[in-house]
Parts: sequence; structure tokens; C-alpha cells
Amino acid sequence: MAWSEADIPSQAGRTAVVTGGNGGLGLETARMLAAAGAHVVIAARNAAKAEGAAATIRASVADAKLEIQPLDLSSLGSVAAFVAAWTRDERPLDLLINNAGIMAIPRALSADGFEMQFATNHLGHFALTLGLIPALLRTAGPRVVTVASGTHWAGRLREDDLDGAAGYGPWEAYAQSKLCNLLFTGALDRRLRAAGSPLSALAAHPGYAATDLQQVAPRQTGSAVSSFFMTVGNTLFAQSAAAGALPTVQAATDPAAEGGQYWGPRVLGWVGAPALAARSSAAKDAALADRLWAISEARTGCHLGEVGA
Repeated sequence: MAWSEADIPSQAGRTAVVTGGNGGLGLETARMLAAAGAHVVIAARNAAKAEGAAATIRASVADAKLEIQPLDLSSLGSVAAFVAAWTRDERPLDLLINNAGIMAIPRALSADGFEMQFATNHLGHFALTLGLIPALLRTAGPRVVTVASGTHWAGRLREDDLDGAAGYGPWEAYAQSKLCNLLFTGALDRRLRAAGSPLSALAAHPGYAATDLQQVAPRQTGSAVSSFFMTVGNTLFAQSAAAGALPTVQAATDPAAEGGQYWGPRVLGWVGAPALAARSSAAKDAALADRLWAISEARTGCHLGEVGA
């Protein structure tokens, strides 16, 4: 039987952080969790869009418990500030939804000097997750869900040129960052299991879902042709953002979901109700994941602390 919003168990008394909860998949994820009773923290770079998202959610969930906190995942300083504030207040955390991302943009470097898609989609979430693990361990049944993409199948970890200095392709860089999401989830899951940790790490992808994400790169490049084709694709072939968010929400809330799993749409990994998804051989490469972990530690200065029960 297809899993739907009606199957989301009560999240009353639980706190969830949704990165990029100001639009698209993140907004729908935040809405579903709020409707189930969770206190949802929308962590976003754009405060005005976050306020708009909160208003949208409250229009359909009258008693929604929402909070907005600034977070720019492309900046390790911003991530550190978010973690420091959460730690200072000794706040527990039940769910961390690593949803925010950028897609196929022209080459740019982050404030820390890293390729922007690698920095935002992977390094920022790596640092955020490791920084919030103590808060997650203060709750029962905590989970981290990282949103990947079907494009990870085309991803290759260019260990000798992660920032695209020797050659850059917008889609190649995006696919690499999404491969990193799955490598990170796998590496974290193995470390948590080895320590007997109560924390679970899962991943999900939305298939082809109609969101504004597809229009970011065309706007940055000024390509009317790309914008047109993205619009046509969203209209004719994509499922809704709400449908695209369901695999993430199931991974986060379904009691039957387990650490290490990867969820996505059941129909060819494209559309439809959530189901367990396949991942590429590269995404399952433990040695590659460990090398990425070491690179990520070196670039962020973040390390995994005590995660046992």
C-alpha cells in the first residue's frame, strides 16, 4: 500500500531542523512535519523567503509550531554560528533534515574558497550534522536524513580537482555533490552502527519534482532557452513538490525505516509513492566514502565525537 501524508506518525513533542525549508521540497517537508505536530526550525539563508514559507505553512496548518533561524550552508562560519547557538541553549533535536541545495550553477567559490555546489550541498551539511550530533543524542530515536538525487548515478568524486579548477561542468559538479551526500550517509551510518549509537542516518531523493530549483541556474546564466525547457519539463513530467518530499518525510518518521536506507519515488525512481531506492556502485564504495570523510574533516575542521548510547 502506498505511503502518504496520512501515514506520518505523530511528531508532537519533537523538534526538527529543515535546511532550505524556505521553498520547494524543504517547505513541503516542513509543512508535513508541522502538520504532524513537530516544532519545525526553518534554517535558511534568505530570511524574507523563510518568513514567506512560514506564512504559507500557517495558512494550511493553523497551529503550526515554526521557528526561523539564519543558516548559509556555503559558509562554514555561518554553520558554526548556528551550531554554537543551538549548543549554547542546550536544545535537544530529534530530526535533522539536510535538504538545502543548489543545482548546476556557473562555477563560483564559497567564502571559504571551495566550489560552491560542493561547499553548499556537502561540506555545509557535513559540518552541520557533526556539530548537532550531541543535540540529537539527547533525544529518543533521533535521525539525520540527507537529500540526495538520482543524478548521483552520473557523479564521480574528482579527488584531484574537487573545486573544478582544472575543468568545471555545472552538472558534473552537481552530480558529484549528490554522490557526496550518499557517500556521507553511508560513512556516517557505518560509524554510528559500529558505536551502537541510537542515531540513524538515512538518505532520500525526490525523483523529478517541480520546484524553483530548476530555474536558479537559468536565471544566473540568463538563458531563456534553459528556463523554457525547465518550465516545460516541470509542467509535463514532474510530480509535485509535496510528492517529491514524501521520501524524505518517510525516511524521517516511519518507524520501519532504518539507518543506511535510501528512499525515493517507486516508479522508475522518477515519480510516485516512496520506496527503497537503488544507488550507484560508487555511492556504495566504503573506501571512497572514507576518503571523502577525511577530505571533509580537513576542509571543515569538524570531527565526529562520541556517538554511542
